[in-house]
Amino acid sequence: MNGYFNIVVGSKGNFLKFVPPTDGGIPVSMQETIRYLNDMKINFDLKRLNDGYNENDPEKPVLLNYDHMLPVREFGIVSVSEDRMKATVRFYPPSNQGKELDSGEIMSLLRLAGVSYGADENAINDFLSNRQYCTDYVLANGVPVKEGSDAVIEYFFNTDNRVRPTLNEDGTVDFFNLNLVNHCKKGDMLARLTPAVRGSAGIDVKGTPIRPRDVKKKILQYGLNIDISEDKCVLTSQVDGHVTLTGGKVFVSDVLTVVNVDNSTGNIDYEGSVVVEGNVNSNFQVRARGDIEVKGAVEGAVLEAGGNILLNRGINGMGKAKISAKGNIIAKFMENCTAKAEGYIDADSILHSNVTAGTEIHVMSRKGFISGGSVQATSKICVKTLGSPMGADTKVAVGLDTSATERAGELSKEIADIQKNMKTMLPVLDAAKKKLAAGVKMTPDQIKNLQQLAATVKLSQEKMEADNEELKLLKENMSSAEGACVEVMGEVYPGTVIAISDVSMAVREIYRYCRFAIVKGDVRPGTL
Repeated sequence: MNGYFNIVVGSKGNFLKFVPPTDGGIPVSMQETIRYLNDMKINFDLKRLNDGYNENDPEKPVLLNYDHMLPVREFGIVSVSEDRMKATVRFYPPSNQGKELDSGEIMSLLRLAGVSYGADENAINDFLSNRQYCTDYVLANGVPVKEGSDAVIEYFFNTDNRVRPTLNEDGTVDFFNLNLVNHCKKGDMLARLTPAVRGSAGIDVKGTPIRPRDVKKKILQYGLNIDISEDKCVLTSQVDGHVTLTGGKVFVSDVLTVVNVDNSTGNIDYEGSVVVEGNVNSNFQVRARGDIEVKGAVEGAVLEAGGNILLNRGINGMGKAKISAKGNIIAKFMENCTAKAEGYIDADSILHSNVTAGTEIHVMSRKGFISGGSVQATSKICVKTLGSPMGADTKVAVGLDTSATERAGELSKEIADIQKNMKTMLPVLDAAKKKLAAGVKMTPDQIKNLQQLAATVKLSQEKMEADNEELKLLKENMSSAEGACVEVMGEVYPGTVIAISDVSMAVREIYRYCRFAIVKGDVRPGTL
């Protein structure tokens, strides 16, 4: 308990007794004592008071004055905190015959100090049941304001549109891969909104309301190809494509449009379709799971499409361009490039290129020529002019499915590998069987290894049988060139080789307006 002082009113003078603290309490200060006496308008001699305080003898009261004094009531001083959220009362004891405060009078003290809210009756009762003086009692508390939180939108893609080159492991910088496109797949979460939470008002001990700050509200803004959840808090993509944030609005498109493919974009690798408004420069790559359309020119670049490729101004590949499409390829012209389409190819001209189509190739424009290189289709090649008057080496071939040829090669290699492994496994398996037949005992591990080897041999045999059957069917299909032909609407020049299936013909004179097909086992020209 803290130390305190006590007023003793008597007929022979008025005294003050200092009560020392107990149990580690704090002694009453001289300043507090003087302040109390001044507040209560009690006369005293400062020197005597100071001497008595310093002697600190509880048995020796300090003479204050010889005035005629009435008993002093119990007293409390109210202090309100700077933020006005607490009201603290410090009590002082009554003199002899002085009256103690009751709960109503304590409430009056608080009201006189302007405290009108938050009185703590439990704290008041604690004081009344166990009075301690020169001790602070918090008898009123305000309700603090509860601040709300602003709405927050979290984006699950890169919202920084600044292009950055890729840093390689060796510390070099790859300016071809600039991470320009934010890919997304159908069902991907694009953005999540955490809504704003309004705060709740507070009130101080003087009854003044405290308003919380205004919170910032947000909503998810979005364009086409996007779903929003029922609670309006989650955006998901409806399609495979790319996602961008423009002016706070989320956009998803399954068509990526760029001006040019160059140092400003780097290589393009996209889940949907790609439209290039300008050119594709040398050494860059465009890969799309959908279609690729290039409205400008294509140089020595790589184009790969899961759908079709449309080259409005053609390609001059400088001997290093490679284009491939799961669908069709349509080009103004094709020069010095390698091209492969699983569907058909249509071009105004093909010059010094290696071109392969899964079905047909049409080169039927006003110029419509194929000159130099190798051009191959499964069923038909239609061209206006084949070869050139200068005798450029030109080869055209029909009747062979290139994918079937490639698959036949893969199967032949697989069969050869299996046969090689079988030559190693079968002697081991046969030797083990002979040992068992002779009564030789084997350890559990040896038996387990033997069983695994037998299972591997069985699977290998089954795989080889299936590969042989598939290879047989492929060869049958490849040997059939029925209907395969090369149609020429203009001239065919010497220096041209025309192959149909496994039969070929070297052109040694000019032919006009003819159709080349297999007749009696040879490639022969006929009328259209």
